[in-house]
Amino acid sequence: MTRKHKSPHVIDSVAALHSAFGLPKPEHPLISVVNFENVSFTVSDVWDHFVINLYCVAIKKGINGKMKYGQTYYDFDEGVMTLTAPKQVMSIMNTDEIAVSGYLIYFHPDFLQGYPLMKTIKEYGFFSYELHEALLLSAKEEESIIRIMKEVEREYHHAIDRFSQDVIISHIELLLVYANRFYNRQFITRKNLNHDMLSKLEAILEEYFKGEKVAEKGLPTVKYISDQLNVSPGYLSDLLKNLTGQTTQQHIHDKVIDKAKEILSTTSLSVSEIAYRLGFEYPQSFNKLFKSKTNVSPLEFRQSVN
Repeated sequence: MTRKHKSPHVIDSVAALHSAFGLPKPEHPLISVVNFENVSFTVSDVWDHFVINLYCVAIKKGINGKMKYGQTYYDFDEGVMTLTAPKQVMSIMNTDEIAVSGYLIYFHPDFLQGYPLMKTIKEYGFFSYELHEALLLSAKEEESIIRIMKEVEREYHHAIDRFSQDVIISHIELLLVYANRFYNRQFITRKNLNHDMLSKLEAILEEYFKGEKVAEKGLPTVKYISDQLNVSPGYLSDLLKNLTGQTTQQHIHDKVIDKAKEILSTTSLSVSEIAYRLGFEYPQSFNKLFKSKTNVSPLEFRQSVN
């Protein structure tokens, strides 16, 4: 199969997505409920490299092809739930061979206009997860998700009235609540794997502050840490928050404070010198962080240990 497009094919509307899927025109301009069994992936030049500017909640089973999401390829060999936000770059490999079952709900951000969900949807971190961080569902969880999706499908095909959008929005909200619940369950059931990631995080931070990187590049960023662990920033922070009650940024700050205490108690370096050594551009930023974490200034801490 020949790859022709270097720049992504942008799909901005539900109608354009239906056309790419080989489906009839949608019944609603801003939302669509699709049974995967009706989808055709034969337009391979579209799926080679594409961006869909719509939200998507999908449950997929039995895909015998590969999909690229960000920089990661993923095999769908069992039922998974994925949630993607607008502007995500994706690719589907071997589109001429793909067979898949399941449901997906696509909706334009404008569909949420006037509803609280328009604001709260941005608080769900899983919309920024990588595809290999998809939600693996148990049989009972899968039944719950499919049941809600079928309710949305039933409402979608029902004659539109003034309550239609309210009902569909409420089902989408329920899907997101379930996704949040099931992701938290997944963090717990993968506890050994997650603790291993926590250990690797600590090792990465220790190495970073021990070497020359902190002086050369400044404080480590959440993106740097997540790249080292091969996970998305959002997934890592949510995992750590579930495991330790702290985000990745808070773990970085804790390591900074530990190193600062060590230097303050074992050297005579000035606070400004310590701040620069720890990657701060301005000593005032270091002072502010230190005091917020310890309730004392760096100098007060040095005086207390001496």
